[in-house]
Amino acid sequence: MGGEDEPGWEVDPDDEWGVAVIATVGRQLKLRREALALRAADFGRAVGYGEDMVYKVEAGKRIPRPEYLDKADKVLKAGGLISAMKEDVEKVRYPRKVRALAEMEGKAVELQLYDPLSVHGLLQTPEYARSLFTMRRPAFTLDDIERGVKARVSRKSVFERDPAPELSFVLEEWVLRRPLGGRALLRQQLEHTLELGQLRNVEIQVMPMDRPEHAGIEGGIEVLKFADGSAVGRSPGVANGRPVSEPRDLRVLELRYGIIRAQALSSRESLAFIEELLGET
Repeated sequence: MGGEDEPGWEVDPDDEWGVAVIATVGRQLKLRREALALRAADFGRAVGYGEDMVYKVEAGKRIPRPEYLDKADKVLKAGGLISAMKEDVEKVRYPRKVRALAEMEGKAVELQLYDPLSVHGLLQTPEYARSLFTMRRPAFTLDDIERGVKARVSRKSVFERDPAPELSFVLEEWVLRRPLGGRALLRQQLEHTLELGQLRNVEIQVMPMDRPEHAGIEGGIEVLKFADGSAVGRSPGVANGRPVSEPRDLRVLELRYGIIRAQALSSRESLAFIEELLGET
């Protein structure tokens, strides 16, 4: 689907690489259109977008959708050169921070992940992710919601890598019980979590609500380790949530994560627990 009802997303002005990519794409579109002596209004009708949107894309003010580039390639007789820009344009659709995170996750050989508030983003179904973005306040625009969902789904490529990285997740029991978005959505999420937990490189542990001690009271934890022995971590309780790579800070994060894992159910117990929750949902 296209048209003015579905404009491209705006470019993040602080994303220098993204701004440069979209400006280059816009210039190419404009030069090819003008070389064919094709008016913006006529070109817009041919690709299913309004004249105003054509000008915005050509000026680098809007990120064109994939179908826009495919149609433009045919109308402008570009022989696939414009369609080939979709890969870089697709990356620009995701916020800069998300791209940076996805890049690090794509290089990590081991990931240790704890989220106390919801099912971790890498485990989320698109529907569960969409429901969480919809609940944000102040409310996100529909475009921002879809952009967030696409960005989150794109990170799932970490499960498809070969060789596969080692992934460790700790989930709170209450997160797996709370029917955010409705019980049908929760059931789908539990089934998906159970499926991923059965992968040989994935360990999922559940932290029961009845534990009298909990090492995760200072917030979520992310530790990514790389093949060269380096690592980067993040947690609200360390350096105000900024990414850290100093051995001293990483030691704190790994200590906390190790204790959290020890306090949680084992991986086998956790999968059995999730199966029981599915029976109750």
